[in-house]
Amino acid sequence: MNQLLAALPDDARQRIFPRLKLEQLPLGQIIYDAGQHVDHVYFPTNSIVSLLIQTVDGTSAEICVIGNDGVVGISVFMGGENTPSQAIVQSAGSVYRLSATELRKEFNASPEVRMILLRYTQALITQMVQTAVCNRHHRIDQQLCRWLLLSLDRLDDSKLVMTQELIANMLGVRREGVTQAAGKLQKLGVISYHHGRILVRDRPRLESLCCECYAVVKKETARLLAMPPPPNPPKR
Repeated sequence: MNQLLAALPDDARQRIFPRLKLEQLPLGQIIYDAGQHVDHVYFPTNSIVSLLIQTVDGTSAEICVIGNDGVVGISVFMGGENTPSQAIVQSAGSVYRLSATELRKEFNASPEVRMILLRYTQALITQMVQTAVCNRHHRIDQQLCRWLLLSLDRLDDSKLVMTQELIANMLGVRREGVTQAAGKLQKLGVISYHHGRILVRDRPRLESLCCECYAVVKKETARLLAMPPPPNPPKR
């Protein structure tokens, strides 16, 4: 189940759930391109979607990952309508699709829904900011650790299906750098990597090898999503 959908108040769930459509997304599918108008939002269950920024020369870098913790398409309730980034499926699986019009209607009508979505957006911004810091100041192996941990937190599994080329595109680094970083983790017994399949064997060690960026994102996300709902406005 998607945690954001589960956090909605009962009345909102009763309105939204009948309108959700379950879909399967394959690895590498592009949900949105940068600048595209967003007609639907997606709530991942056992899939992961990455938001990427692409440059004019074709290079790209990931700014955040979205899994069962959130929703893809925040521009529909933030007022932007179009998305500035590309959304691509990083880990295949299922999502619940909902009309952008329906989510916008709930956002405008319900203070509780609005606060939940805004808190999630703040958590997503935290992840974006910390990713930028990590990509600028930390080693590739530390970036890979952060990326693996963030991805695992959004799946109910310790396995990822991901090629080194796609990881390199996500991190905005050369494939050779990812090969060396993954090889280092494999020699330490932290992961196993074979034919695009990554198995995390020692998560505590993986966390110890990571920079502080993962802990910052995890702590802030937990704080925001654990906050109580806003009080009901006084009746007149």
